[in-house]
Amino acid sequence: MPDTFTYNFDTAAYKGAVTINTGLFIGGEWVDPIEGELIEIRNPATGEVITKVAGGGKADVDRAVQAAKKAYKTVWGLKTTGRERGKALAKLADLIEQNLDEFTALESLNVGKVYANAKHVDVTGTVTVLRYYAGWADKIHGKTMETGENKFAYTRHEPYGVVGSIIPWNFPMNMLAWKIAPAMACGNTVVLKPSEFTPLTALRLADLVNEAGFPPGTLNIVNGYGSSVGQAISEHMQIEKVAFTGSTLTGRRIMKAAADSNLKAVTLELGGKSPTIIFDDADLEQAIKWACMGIFFNMGQVCTAGSRIFVQEGVYDKFLEHFTAAAKGLAEKTGDPFASGTQHGPLVSQAQFDRVMSYIKSGKEEGATVHTGGERHGDKGFFVQPTIFTDAHPGMKIVQEEIFGPVGVVIKFKTEEEVIEQANDTIYGLASHIFSENTSRAIRVAHAIESGMVWVNCANTVEVNVPFGGYKQSGNGRELGEYALETYTQVKAVHINIGQKL
Repeated sequence: MPDTFTYNFDTAAYKGAVTINTGLFIGGEWVDPIEGELIEIRNPATGEVITKVAGGGKADVDRAVQAAKKAYKTVWGLKTTGRERGKALAKLADLIEQNLDEFTALESLNVGKVYANAKHVDVTGTVTVLRYYAGWADKIHGKTMETGENKFAYTRHEPYGVVGSIIPWNFPMNMLAWKIAPAMACGNTVVLKPSEFTPLTALRLADLVNEAGFPPGTLNIVNGYGSSVGQAISEHMQIEKVAFTGSTLTGRRIMKAAADSNLKAVTLELGGKSPTIIFDDADLEQAIKWACMGIFFNMGQVCTAGSRIFVQEGVYDKFLEHFTAAAKGLAEKTGDPFASGTQHGPLVSQAQFDRVMSYIKSGKEEGATVHTGGERHGDKGFFVQPTIFTDAHPGMKIVQEEIFGPVGVVIKFKTEEEVIEQANDTIYGLASHIFSENTSRAIRVAHAIESGMVWVNCANTVEVNVPFGGYKQSGNGRELGEYALETYTQVKAVHINIGQKL
């Protein structure tokens, strides 16, 4: 049997012991990997090792696929009614809610999230998504088409079978729910790879899967590195669809592996370099608050982060003054994610810390001005100060590339036409944020921006029933809402002859 790990929380936010299994969850059982190695899991707030979990490999992915395939063929898929699938998803949501504080503590510990945010956004959001798709499970159906007096046709929306899900480290619980809930509601079985940095809540959730009523093999969780487990999922000949959230570079590799193997269907939610556009006629007080949340929420580790902040010249100076004050105020509330009053925590890992600091260095070297921040916070953990750059031009790396940290660039503009051109000057097209009290202008600009999502007079307010996804190199397919169901089913057309003669 794989090892278990117990962590004793003794914080102002949560007190209690949480035990999780550190192995692989395959076929409804905890198992040791056939191959692989132990992976160190660190506390981002201190840099210290929390525990080690088993890392799987190609043989473990194949074992999980066989378990998922068996479950799909014999007890799930088309063998289980939508009502029964919905009941299991709803039960899993209930079980997570019953252990809400425990999951929140694990997420804060493993990811470095501020405890209150982890509770109200990540864990509560996971429950919401599971319940939403539980409600959809018995409402997935096709259409009947009359083609003539002697013939009709109908369509069936059938599951793919075994689906591979590869999730990132910035929102581990949310991304798990975004992937497995629509996939399983549609009748697919899943082989899931959590991030090697943040697997703890996925492992804790696995303990609840059997209790929720899912048949063994319906959901399988294989920890491991992208180069081993992720690659094996992407190229496996019996996985019919892969859903991935992460970097554009990795998304390309997954798509290539899918093409080189069995042409499996692929949906990708990738990087972003989202513009925040603030016009002279915006409610400036609200725009400042939303812009601050848009770039600094979750320490900037958000694919839709409004990292390019375009401000019209009439309000530029006032905006920059108050936006800077807000960033400095946030910096003063940086620290232990479990401490009361903390609003800004650490980045997830040493690698991510080094990446963000390298971008800050690049901005300085290319001639941009660090208006505030730009340094490490404290002497332990992976904390980076909320950072604002000014005097940047479009060719700079900090303007063009996704930083994925608390680093925003403020750029002055004159006209609507100019800012639309600048906003669209990127390889990405995930999201955008527009602030204007002129409704006609806001809608006009929203339609002109090349992004899959536009927030008007708000930022990053994700809704479970509204599709989420991007244009260009920000990916393909959609998550959330009814649109997500389309990516987890295949449409079959059935022609019925009721009298047509040759």
